[in-house]
Amino acid sequence: MRIRTIVIEGDKGQVEISRTESGAHVTSGEFNQILVEVARDEHPEDRYAKAQEVAAVLYGTTRGKPNATNSMVHDVMNEIDRVAGC
Repeated sequence: MRIRTIVIEGDKGQVEISRTESGAHVTSGEFNQILVEVARDEHPEDRYAKAQEVAAVLYGTTRGKPNATNSMVHDVMNEIDRVAGC
Protein backbone atom coordinates (compact mmCIF):
# COMPACT_ATOMS: atom_id res chain seq x y z
CA MET A 1 0.00 0.00 0.00
CA ARG A 2 1.26 3.47 -0.90
CA ILE A 3 -0.16 6.77 0.24
CA ARG A 4 -0.13 9.25 -2.64
CA THR A 5 -1.38 12.42 -0.90
CA ILE A 6 -2.21 13.44 2.64
CA VAL A 7 -3.52 16.70 4.10
CA ILE A 8 -2.48 17.82 7.59
CA GLU A 9 -4.32 20.59 9.39
CA GLY A 10 -2.77 22.46 12.30
CA ASP A 11 -3.85 25.34 14.51
CA LYS A 12 -2.61 28.00 12.06
CA GLY A 13 -2.81 26.38 8.63
CA GLN A 14 -2.90 23.28 6.52
CA VAL A 15 -0.45 21.55 4.20
CA GLU A 16 -0.69 18.88 1.54
CA ILE A 17 2.04 16.26 1.18
CA SER A 18 2.19 14.59 -2.25
CA ARG A 19 4.39 11.76 -3.50
CA THR A 20 6.79 12.48 -6.36
CA GLU A 21 9.13 10.20 -8.28
CA SER A 22 12.05 11.14 -6.04
CA GLY A 23 10.23 11.59 -2.72
CA ALA A 24 7.56 14.13 -1.77
CA HIS A 25 6.75 17.81 -1.90
CA VAL A 26 4.78 19.78 0.64
CA THR A 27 2.46 22.56 -0.52
CA SER A 28 0.51 25.21 1.34
CA GLY A 29 -1.98 27.93 0.58
CA GLU A 30 -4.60 28.57 -2.04
CA PHE A 31 -2.09 28.62 -4.87
CA ASN A 32 -0.36 25.34 -3.87
CA GLN A 33 2.88 27.10 -3.06
CA ILE A 34 5.65 24.50 -2.59
CA LEU A 35 7.15 24.81 0.90
CA VAL A 36 9.73 22.01 0.75
CA GLU A 37 10.75 19.05 -1.39
CA VAL A 38 12.03 15.94 0.35
CA ALA A 39 14.08 13.25 -1.38
CA ARG A 40 13.86 9.63 -0.24
CA ASP A 41 17.62 9.39 0.25
CA GLU A 42 17.96 12.67 2.11
CA HIS A 43 19.78 12.69 5.47
CA PRO A 44 17.42 12.57 8.51
CA GLU A 45 18.77 15.86 9.90
CA ASP A 46 17.92 17.60 6.64
CA ARG A 47 14.43 16.06 6.66
CA TYR A 48 13.96 17.24 10.26
CA ALA A 49 14.91 20.81 9.30
CA LYS A 50 12.32 20.72 6.52
CA ALA A 51 9.74 19.31 8.94
CA GLN A 52 10.41 22.33 11.18
CA GLU A 53 9.55 24.63 8.26
CA VAL A 54 6.30 22.75 7.71
CA ALA A 55 5.50 22.79 11.45
CA ALA A 56 5.92 26.58 11.41
CA VAL A 57 3.13 26.79 8.83
CA LEU A 58 0.91 24.36 10.75
CA TYR A 59 1.39 25.78 14.25
CA GLY A 60 2.72 29.29 13.76
CA THR A 61 5.99 30.71 15.05
CA THR A 62 7.31 32.18 18.27
CA ARG A 63 10.50 34.24 18.06
CA GLY A 64 11.25 32.83 14.62
CA LYS A 65 10.92 29.16 15.62
CA PRO A 66 7.96 26.81 15.13
CA ASN A 67 5.44 27.01 17.96
CA ALA A 68 5.58 23.21 18.22
CA THR A 69 7.19 20.68 20.51
CA ASN A 70 9.95 18.37 19.34
CA SER A 71 7.49 15.47 19.19
CA MET A 72 5.09 17.53 17.06
CA VAL A 73 7.88 18.20 14.56
CA HIS A 74 8.73 14.47 14.57
CA ASP A 75 5.06 13.67 13.87
CA VAL A 76 5.17 15.99 10.85
CA MET A 77 8.45 14.40 9.71
CA ASN A 78 6.98 10.89 10.07
CA GLU A 79 4.02 11.79 7.85
CA ILE A 80 6.30 13.32 5.21
CA ASP A 81 8.49 10.19 5.34
CA ARG A 82 5.44 7.93 5.04
CA VAL A 83 4.22 9.66 1.89
CA ALA A 84 7.74 9.96 0.41
CA GLY A 85 8.46 6.29 1.03
CA CYS A 86 11.52 6.88 3.22
